[in-house]
Amino acid sequence: MKIHTGKKTNKCDICDKRFSESGKMKTHTRIHTREKPFKSDICDEWFSQSGNLKTHMRIHTGEKPFKCDICDERFSESGSLTKHMRIHTGEKPFKCDICDERFSQSGNLKKHMRIHTGEKPFKCDICNERFSQSGNLKTHMRMHTGEKPFKCDICYLRFSASGSLKKHMRIHTGEKPFKCNMCDQGFSQSGNLISHMRIHTGEKPFKCDICDEQFGESGRLKRHIRIHTGEKPFKCDICDERFSESGSLKST
Repeated sequence: MKIHTGKKTNKCDICDKRFSESGKMKTHTRIHTREKPFKSDICDEWFSQSGNLKTHMRIHTGEKPFKCDICDERFSESGSLTKHMRIHTGEKPFKCDICDERFSQSGNLKKHMRIHTGEKPFKCDICNERFSQSGNLKTHMRMHTGEKPFKCDICYLRFSASGSLKKHMRIHTGEKPFKCNMCDQGFSQSGNLISHMRIHTGEKPFKCDICDEQFGESGRLKRHIRIHTGEKPFKCDICDERFSESGSLKST
């Protein structure tokens, strides 16, 4: 009758939360005591609730009892199916209170919020650089380890990030997905399009701190600085003459 009346006579002595059934209160109490009486016989992992053990066991058995009625993909947990269904429905129930952008998963909203808060909870133990997402830290760590798990199947060049491989592949495919809206010229990388647009806009965001001359590209500023510093990084292997630009070396 307590279920029908809504009466909750069982109270947690620690946090005062109330329950209609003593069993539910007992299960709740394990949050405070951290008791885990249910153990997996295969990997010895412990759980506070029998339901969590049951779900865990599907990792070992491979059982996936929850099926999508649209694409027939199967899942081991009902919650995973619920998240998956949003791909088909387009539902985005989680909204950012700051910019109103919506997300299909609470985890994606949590990651997004770090854009507004500036929070960077993931820290590199080697150089102490911090990141807002664990994936960015993982990619960064490859700078230290030298790991390059992404390989080009055409020329076998390897990369530390999947995005770098994707950009590289455009060399082979000739794909130029970034197009200028003013002259229709195409580019393989978004950064090249941004630099190109400055031809049309006249924008020159890179300024020489010595003579105040401005440039549309950082590379041109770098070459210009050598006029002031006298740096000549390009050397002829035959006569040892040095040049400030690679083009000058090639033309001699």
